[in-house]
Amino acid sequence: MSFPGSGLAKGLAVTLRTMTKRSVTAQYPDVQPDLPPRTRGVIGLFEENCTVCMLCARECPDWCIYIDSHKETVPPAAPGGRERSRNVLDRFAIDFALCMYCGICIEVCPFDALFWSPEFEYAETDIRDLTHERDKLREWMWTVPEPPALDPAAEEPKELAAARKAADKLAAQQAAAEAEASAPDRPDTPGEGQ
Repeated sequence: MSFPGSGLAKGLAVTLRTMTKRSVTAQYPDVQPDLPPRTRGVIGLFEENCTVCMLCARECPDWCIYIDSHKETVPPAAPGGRERSRNVLDRFAIDFALCMYCGICIEVCPFDALFWSPEFEYAETDIRDLTHERDKLREWMWTVPEPPALDPAAEEPKELAAARKAADKLAAQQAAAEAEASAPDRPDTPGEGQ
């Protein structure tokens, strides 16, 4: 059986209970949020790794990545070789007004040119200003934290183990060749040391 004003009494009781609890609201512009180290904010571009393969732009479901490039001829590396052509990046832009932050572009990039940056303060007053060019994407790249360390107890991948073994063998051969080359030339004459 309810009496008149019971709803008001319940509402006031809830208000009194929550008034005594500590506030959990963060005053954002004044107090920066404490984010996890690998937070996914915006996409950063490591331009040196980009080969203009266009995989990121083709796989993007929103078509928000714009890439322009041109081909340059590279002279032969050795005499008698032939000239090669390579793609040169002219424009790399991401329209964050269209981007849905799915991360497909980062996953499909075979050359590790795209990374998640923890930056999130890129609001604009005009939606047309949310298209960020490669200069801004490069700035965000430097905010990307180092990846977590590998588990020391984990087994090393076969490819890395083989590469490390080959590199160690080559280094040992080079060290032996240097030691042999730096050793003074002494003729072996019988009777020395007797």
